[in-house]
Amino acid sequence: MTVSEILSDERLRQDEFPVCRSKAYLAHAGVAPLARCAADAIGHYSFMAAQDDQETWLPKLHRAARESATKLLVGAQPDEIAFVGPTSLALSMVAGGLTFRRTDNIVIYHDDFPSNVYPWMALAAQGVKVRYLNTRELGRIRPVDVLGQVDESTRLVALGSAHFIAGWRIDLDAIGKALRQRGILFCVDAMQTLGAFPISVANVDFLAADGHKWLLSPCAAGVFYVRKALQDKLRPIALGWNNVRCPNYAAQDELAYHTGARRFEAGTHNCVGLVGLKAAMDMLAEIGVENIAAELLRKRAWLVPELQAKGWTVLNATAPPENCAGIVSITREASDLPAIHQRLADAGAVTSLRADRTGKQYIRLSPHFYNTDAELHRAVELL
Repeated sequence: MTVSEILSDERLRQDEFPVCRSKAYLAHAGVAPLARCAADAIGHYSFMAAQDDQETWLPKLHRAARESATKLLVGAQPDEIAFVGPTSLALSMVAGGLTFRRTDNIVIYHDDFPSNVYPWMALAAQGVKVRYLNTRELGRIRPVDVLGQVDESTRLVALGSAHFIAGWRIDLDAIGKALRQRGILFCVDAMQTLGAFPISVANVDFLAADGHKWLLSPCAAGVFYVRKALQDKLRPIALGWNNVRCPNYAAQDELAYHTGARRFEAGTHNCVGLVGLKAAMDMLAEIGVENIAAELLRKRAWLVPELQAKGWTVLNATAPPENCAGIVSITREASDLPAIHQRLADAGAVTSLRADRTGKQYIRLSPHFYNTDAELHRAVELL
C-alpha cells in the first residue's frame, strides 16, 4: 500500500481510514482517529483475550512491538525501546530518574507542550537551575539558540521535535550532535513527528512519544527510547514485578533490574493499546515514513499561500522544508476564531483551536498523508 494508491482509490482510503467516511479530519496534531489496522488488531486481540489469559501472547507481542518501533526510529535497537504509556510519564521518568547536582542546570522551552515543561520545572525544588530558551518567534528553535544557552554546568536539554502550535521542526541531529560533543544529555518529546517524519536517534539520549497523534494508534500506548549506554544511569522511579527480577513471582532480598529498556516497565502492560500501536507502526513503516513526510510537505506547500491569499497569518510561513512539520497554524486580527473553528466542525472539517501564552488564538490544521486535496480545498473555502 502506497500514499498514491490511498489517495487515488477512495474506497481503499475509506476502508483503511474509516474517519474519512464522515468527515475531513485535519487535527492529527491533537488526538487522531485510529487507523483501521489498529482497530482490527485491537478487536482481534480482545476477542482472543476473552477466551484465555490476556497475557498469553504478551512475550511475543513485546518482542515484535519493539522491532516495529525500531523501523520508525532510525538507529534504535529493540532493547532500547520501552513501553510505559503516555509521553508525560516517560519524560517524568527521565526527570526523576537522573541524578542531578545543585550546580547543574537544564535548558527547556517554556512554550513547549506542558508534558515537556512541568517534569523539568519540578527539578528546581532540588536546586537545579531551569533555564528557558529565548526564541525570535513562537516555537522557532534553531541550533544557535540552544547552544547560546548552554554552558559547562548544563546537564540536559529537553525539547519537542516540533512545536505543537508553530509547527517548527527542530534539527535533531545538529542540536544533538553539538550537545553530545559538550557532554550534555538530549531528551526529545517526539509526539509531533513520530510516524510523520523520519527520526534518527543517533544523537538523541532519551525520546518519548505516545501513539495517539501521527501514529494513528491508541491513547496511552507510547514508545520510550533510552540509549543503551545510559540505561544503568537512569534510575527506574517505578518498581514492580516486571522490571525487577522475582523468580516465581517471589520478592527477593535485593533489587536486581532486568536488562535493556524493560527495566523501565514496572508492571502489567496496556496490552490492548500495545496491540494497536504495533499494527499502526507496521502500517506506517510499510508505506514509508519518508513518503509520508514528502506528502505532508506537499500539502503544506499548497496550504500556506492559499491561506495567506485569504488574509490569514500563517505561523512560520517561510520555514524551510527541513524545519516544517505537519502543522499549519493560522490567525487573523478581528476574526472570531472560536466561531470559525466551530463552523468548520459543523461542516465536517475537524481542526484544532489553540492559544499561546499571551492568549492569542490560532486555528491549527494538521492533515495526515491520507487526507485528499479535495478535503484541503474544502477547508480553505470554509475559512
